[in-house]
Amino acid sequence: KGRDFHIRILLPMDFQLKNARIECSWHLKKILHGYRHILKQRLHSCPDLVSFMVELKTLLEIALKNTQDLHIPRPPEYYSCLVRDLEILGWNKVAYVDTGLTTIKLQAEDSCGRQHLITLKLNAKYPTEPPDCLVDFPVQFAISWMPQNSLIDIYNQFLAALESLKEFWDAMDEIDGKTWVLEPENPTRSATTRRIAIGNNVSVNVEVDPRHPNMLPECYFLGADHVVNPLRIKLNNNMHLWDPEISLLQNLKDLLEIDFPSRAVLEKSDFAKDCGICYAYRLDGTTPDQVCDDPRCGQPFHQACLYEWLQGLPSSRQSFNVIFGECPYCNK
Repeated sequence: KGRDFHIRILLPMDFQLKNARIECSWHLKKILHGYRHILKQRLHSCPDLVSFMVELKTLLEIALKNTQDLHIPRPPEYYSCLVRDLEILGWNKVAYVDTGLTTIKLQAEDSCGRQHLITLKLNAKYPTEPPDCLVDFPVQFAISWMPQNSLIDIYNQFLAALESLKEFWDAMDEIDGKTWVLEPENPTRSATTRRIAIGNNVSVNVEVDPRHPNMLPECYFLGADHVVNPLRIKLNNNMHLWDPEISLLQNLKDLLEIDFPSRAVLEKSDFAKDCGICYAYRLDGTTPDQVCDDPRCGQPFHQACLYEWLQGLPSSRQSFNVIFGECPYCNK
């Protein structure tokens, strides 16, 4: 790893290696902390000091690979340059700074008042090398950087990226605010899919393109065939009516000729029924997505529960990874 460590080995009067003492800096002690029992074992079984040193070197390489990068002291210019950059940027834009001045979180508000954070992880060569930037975006965020750049340049690129994603977040916010989203439960800003409730045990999974949020998204219907098939037919027949000038949600309503259950009128429990096998709604983060096709039954199940149930029935038959069997409720 290209690192140097100073170590001192004190041998007893009888020069027995197994009773030797190892002295080192606190840095090295910290790295080898979890390996002390192995070191003692090696001291006991190594025939001579040279072979012990070879083993210590191997052990140290493993330990270094497994520990987080240790705090490398940074040159004074790093701190003076960073503090100057923060002064120019303005402390009101800083949400967090760690004690070593190596990780900084900046906050920004887009033109719609949404709050966003960008996390910068700076290396010791800043500003010659750019920091790593972590953002909650549905697309990749790459910064252009020159050695003479500063934090304000990153911040401006961040603001520009926020504006380029404005329409995407507008579309997603409208879906989140006006419909019942079954999954994901607490969507992040980077999430591009929403599973929207249509009615009892019927939902549509939409995958929105963040670059073209006003175009027709990928739609996948979940529910019993007799309910889902008419929706598929409507979507295919009305596809030509899609209008990029109106909102994504309004387009979906027009194409499917439906109104999505409203958050204002209905509770989630009105259409989000529990699984008929485990009697829970959420199972390992998933919601019931398999529904009995019989119109008089329509009971929903988690895929995992249903698969396990059908596997245990002698009447079920399996073809590759698809299993066919009777509904646990109505035996159809």
